[in-house]
Amino acid sequence: MKIPTPLIHRYILYTKLLLFFGLIASCTKDPVREVTVSPPDTTTVPVSYKNGIFIINEGNYNWGNASVSVILPDKNLVIQDIFQKANSRSLGDVAESMKIKNNLGYLIVNNSNRIEVVTVDNFKSLTTIPGLNSPRFMEFVDSTKAYITNLQKNITVIDLRSNTISKVIKTATWTENLLKYDRYMLVTSIGKFSDPTSDRVPVVYVIDTQTDQITDSILTGKEPIGMVIDKKQKVWVLCSGGYDNFEQPSLLRINPELRIIEKKFTFTEIGKVPSKLCINPTGDTLYYLNGGVYMMAVSASALPSQSLIPSEGRLLYGLAIHPLTGHIFVSDAKDYVQNGTAYQYNHTGTLLKEFQTGRIPGSFCFSESKSK
Repeated sequence: MKIPTPLIHRYILYTKLLLFFGLIASCTKDPVREVTVSPPDTTTVPVSYKNGIFIINEGNYNWGNASVSVILPDKNLVIQDIFQKANSRSLGDVAESMKIKNNLGYLIVNNSNRIEVVTVDNFKSLTTIPGLNSPRFMEFVDSTKAYITNLQKNITVIDLRSNTISKVIKTATWTENLLKYDRYMLVTSIGKFSDPTSDRVPVVYVIDTQTDQITDSILTGKEPIGMVIDKKQKVWVLCSGGYDNFEQPSLLRINPELRIIEKKFTFTEIGKVPSKLCINPTGDTLYYLNGGVYMMAVSASALPSQSLIPSEGRLLYGLAIHPLTGHIFVSDAKDYVQNGTAYQYNHTGTLLKEFQTGRIPGSFCFSESKSK
């Protein structure tokens, strides 16, 4: 049976969730450096994760086997399941993403409907924020407030001083990606989760962060799943076209001041669904997954015709660009059952290192000291 694309796979998982509750290495001139993997039990010598690169492993739906792996570049070491090692309990069910602020890590655990807050240095649990509605992603408004998107019902507002829910912004739609722009938070909305694609109204919400009110919206293509901002303060939105291929996927460039679409690129290759839109540190080059890893200058007049990093039979699932070095980090989810693999490439697509991960490595998080 054909393995589904990562986006369709994840949509099927969430559809099952709703129903349940309602009823490589490529050849290079330089050798790839091998990375030492820690043994199953923790090391006896204390290790700080402060400067680590974190791999968030989703785990299997309803199995409760989500985990976090950490790459320690200075030690040429990768350590598995660091939340379990630090707290003697499981992270939970389906880890979606992670953000870091003030030396605290915020782990968004989707199917467990909570956020685990840890100290980045040692990954010890500080507190748990419950009461979310299938949370997806997080973005900071400032040092005291953050927004969390949810698969259903609302956008959650978090008070970072107490690490508690302070209020909710009602939407009744599936909200996904977030991007801070001036005093506003831009949030992609896919539409009502239970509706078919044909009935969903996909938009980018414009939220005034001073009032926590939705003040405007920008119509997009079906299923807007990714969003970044470039060096000229233009916002790019990647739209999958819908889980059922309702329309062709598209990449949009939006003027956030005028709140209009300035450019639209349409994907024409049948059977592929682009995902994981990223941008480099200088804000002039986009990256996304579409089988392989594709690279596109923000000044380009057409979509790239060839991948920078071909899939070569791998199920490439997660993608991130290091905010300091510009190195490309991409993960292979394999068959969604085996432990995965992560790869580090330079900006020209040369493989530098590879790392073992947990199951279904879906996203990456870079330590605060390495961020812009």
